[in-house]
Amino acid sequence: MTILLDSARSFGRLFYCGLICALVLPGCGTMNPFDMRIIESMSTGISDLLVTDEPIVYDKEELAALKAVERIPLKWKDKVSENEIASFYTAYDNGAVYVADEAGKLTKYNAATGKQEWQVKTKSKFSAGVGIGEGLILIGTFKGEVLAYNESGHMLWQSPVTSEILSPPQVQNNVVAVRTVDGRIFALDAIDGRRKWIYQGATPSLTVRSTAGITLAHGAIFAGFPGGKMIAMSLFNGNIGWEAAVSQPRGVTELERMTDITSAPVVNDRLVCAAAYRGRVACFAINDGAPIWARESSSSAGLVMDNDYVYVTEENGVVAAYDLLSGASMWKQGRLGSKKLTRPVITGQYIVVGDDQGYVNLLRNYDGALIARAATDGSMIHNAASLLPDGFTVQTADGGVYAFSTQF
Repeated sequence: MTILLDSARSFGRLFYCGLICALVLPGCGTMNPFDMRIIESMSTGISDLLVTDEPIVYDKEELAALKAVERIPLKWKDKVSENEIASFYTAYDNGAVYVADEAGKLTKYNAATGKQEWQVKTKSKFSAGVGIGEGLILIGTFKGEVLAYNESGHMLWQSPVTSEILSPPQVQNNVVAVRTVDGRIFALDAIDGRRKWIYQGATPSLTVRSTAGITLAHGAIFAGFPGGKMIAMSLFNGNIGWEAAVSQPRGVTELERMTDITSAPVVNDRLVCAAAYRGRVACFAINDGAPIWARESSSSAGLVMDNDYVYVTEENGVVAAYDLLSGASMWKQGRLGSKKLTRPVITGQYIVVGDDQGYVNLLRNYDGALIARAATDGSMIHNAASLLPDGFTVQTADGGVYAFSTQF
């Protein structure tokens, strides 16, 4: 039996989950449900499960510095439906920005002006998106369906999978790959949505409901799993190329031993890197999974890399940079006014991170200095920004869609 810890936003569901764990799970009999802290959103990954961290305290000078930093120029903004459970990525392609929401709407904007070009309204409840590529706009639903649209908003096909989808479907080489909440990865034909193969990952008795996605590169799928394991498999037939341990479970109880990989790995021509919650950040050789380096780290949001560094959003509002080749710590930035940040995104010389208070922050890539920031609508930014040719877009929990410029 597998227990999924999610964002049940009520005390009753928290108590029920803790009670089931206490009564059913081996090694979990002493866990008191009142000691457990639930995840803040079903689709944002882990928020601290054990209440051990002190709040961040800022002095007047630090608060003044945050207020005084340069503003990121706003290009345009709009609003779609509020997302109470799911979280979404905006997606840019061919001069357009695509935005999905929980109410079942898919909207296309002109990326330069923010003018709405079309909006598709469906009866489905969207749970993940937007994935984009090879002429497809891809959405996942709570009922476990992959929906494929073209750039004119016409549905091309609809394909069922086994359970709900919490991360955007991806496409490469005419194959659409999607991950479901029950630990499976599906490969679908990009032309008609026909199922090609299925991979079933092992699921431990206690795991975290998260938006852990997949990465498609070099004809392979790279994915992290509960228990700290990462795999590389063929995109075309699902055969496993190699497995590697990003992190090893530690502790006595099932809760203590949780070290899930809740974000997608990142890949270049030589390395694949991943980060685990309460575990490590580690890089491996892309061809055979041989370990290159690993450092103690805890991340539920994820990471990104460039030619020099691996940038990781760690717990408690810290963004860290590690040398790509050696893993040496280069810098850490932990004074952004928030304990919950999004996965970092690279745009030119800047690193972009959003936060749970609706701010977006630009950090200098070589030293982590805060260069500029901007406010949105005050609600949480769950997922990483999507890059534009001259800026980036973000979507907030309240449905705000914001496009910012990095030309200033």
